[in-house]
Amino acid sequence: MPRVSVDQLAARRQEILDAARSCFARYGYEGATVRRLEQTTGLSRGAIFHHFRDKDALFLALAEQDARRMAEVVGDQGLVQVMRELLADPENVEDRSWLGTRLEVSRRLRTEPEFRDRWRQYSAALTAATRARLQRQAAAGTLRDDVEVPVLAQYLELVLEGLMSHLAMGLPADELHHVLDLVERTVRKHPCAEIAADAAISAHDRASYREPLAGGCPEVPDVPPS
Repeated sequence: MPRVSVDQLAARRQEILDAARSCFARYGYEGATVRRLEQTTGLSRGAIFHHFRDKDALFLALAEQDARRMAEVVGDQGLVQVMRELLADPENVEDRSWLGTRLEVSRRLRTEPEFRDRWRQYSAALTAATRARLQRQAAAGTLRDDVEVPVLAQYLELVLEGLMSHLAMGLPADELHHVLDLVERTVRKHPCAEIAADAAISAHDRASYREPLAGGCPEVPDVPPS
């Protein structure tokens, strides 16, 4: 009987992960029964669990792989872009790669303390990628400099978790693109900040700023000499 190569084993393992991703995202962890996993993968339970100890090990392997992929996207495009992709088609999230799996991870994090403990090691990669990108933006002078990078990173991660919970509950997502625009603006260095600082105006004067229609800097009122 011919021996199966390492590459063939790895390829079969990946095929199982790819099929299981769709199954878990569509039915949830509890609903993705072994029978449904067999139907989705086209393999017997013996073939599936030859590569993974049990269903929980299969889900964790999938979640770990998807966490690494998410970290790569974050490093290249940023966490807000990940959230924008999630909003591209929230009604069809189960068919959209790791995003559906991430929703199921969020559900389990809320209800399963043991899973929450095991997930911490995988979520560290996302945190590291987010902080690294923010550090690069800070070095380039495009990130606000009045808040420390770890605080901004945690802020973005909390927004992501809130978005996941919102979508998992089936709540409307029509206006969330505008919310993400606001989130993005809050972490960027605003070009008007230096103008306001140089003007050294009072809180009363700040309230009299006139916001421009085109999104440029507001007009700074004349400040009498001190």
